[in-house]
Amino acid sequence: MELVSIVLVCLLAVSANGEVESKSKPGRGRGSMWWGIAKAGEPNNISPLANGMIYMDPAIHATLRRKQRRLARENPGVLAAIAKGANMAINECQHQFRNRRWNCSTRNFLRGKNLFGKIVERGCRETAFIYAITSAAVTHSIARACSEGSIESCTCDYSHQSRAPQASTMGAVAGVRDWEWGGCSDNIGFGFKFSREFVDTGERGRTLREKMNLHNNEAGRAHVQSEMRQECKCHGMSGSCTVKTCWMRLPSFRVVGDLLKDRFDGASRVMVSNSLRTSVNEATLSNRANPNGLKAQNQVGGGPGGPNSVSSNSIHARSHQQKKINRYNFQHNPDHKPPGTKDLVYLEPSPGFCDRNPRLGIQGTHGRQCNDTSIGVDGCDLMCCGRGYRTQEVIVVERCACTFHWCCEVKCKLCRTKKIIHTCL
Repeated sequence: MELVSIVLVCLLAVSANGEVESKSKPGRGRGSMWWGIAKAGEPNNISPLANGMIYMDPAIHATLRRKQRRLARENPGVLAAIAKGANMAINECQHQFRNRRWNCSTRNFLRGKNLFGKIVERGCRETAFIYAITSAAVTHSIARACSEGSIESCTCDYSHQSRAPQASTMGAVAGVRDWEWGGCSDNIGFGFKFSREFVDTGERGRTLREKMNLHNNEAGRAHVQSEMRQECKCHGMSGSCTVKTCWMRLPSFRVVGDLLKDRFDGASRVMVSNSLRTSVNEATLSNRANPNGLKAQNQVGGGPGGPNSVSSNSIHARSHQQKKINRYNFQHNPDHKPPGTKDLVYLEPSPGFCDRNPRLGIQGTHGRQCNDTSIGVDGCDLMCCGRGYRTQEVIVVERCACTFHWCCEVKCKLCRTKKIIHTCL
């Protein structure tokens, strides 16, 4: 009994310490510490108990805020989906920036330390992308986990089946129905709502940085929601398509990553306007403090209801919110397009990523491989920041000439090939 009491006291102490550390970076916003859950799947951090249930190391559990831990308790199975989403976000971020000076590097997770390093303490473009891609990944992962039955508190989205499908007049045959709703639609409604409750926790919208975080979180979710696509399957005798059954399916997360990368390239810089100091009353209309006092500058380019409620889980239940074209009501430079709900926003220019900067957690481009024939960002001139590069000829051993042998084995040969690689000095 005494041992149990000691363990509980230690867990509470670790949890309290984690919350204190999460509040120690007010300039960053307080909702990013949960990213460490991505490391829950690594050895010594997670022990499988049952399907969809995980036990996390107290150091990782301490990165969750009180509301996030409550949401995890109320939705069994959701932690595994969040951990999967966090890893999806890391992998996609590193894929999108694999040829950039900043390549979305992560570091070994330590309690109280940020997974992406100190770059998130700066309100730059890279931070905007990190917030958007992580929020989008949680939305995507939760919505898919619902349809797979991995989360007890949600199921497939069946709300479409209560609506009659729109009849197609092109190629219609008399007496033959075009298609009907059926199957198991990914529950984007629940995923969107849960992501907003979980990811936005701690971002109160009281500072300009927190408003930036909230906007980018919402932009990530909006891209997942807007890319939902209808999939169909034919039913009929002898392969005929007498009736098609259709459902709504999430896009590939690569599609979401590509879209957010485009928004990164055309992100809007925002700043405080005078109206921020005079519209205090307007800021209390929402629990996220509607950021009416943001002004766009230097544009570079382009609810209620339980978790099982069908209406609250449906993508169509949010139609009243979609009418708010500019939810955050940005004031903008009339010479530029105002940032929309899907655009990314940032506060300050990006730091230089050429040289190592431990203070900002920047690794630099020394030792990075580059393409000597490219004139783009992956080219040696830009990647190496004018320092020059080293050319080497290396021998690479790869599997080749693979053949399938019955049953069931694939045999390959080992081939040695010479490759020329270029490395930044």
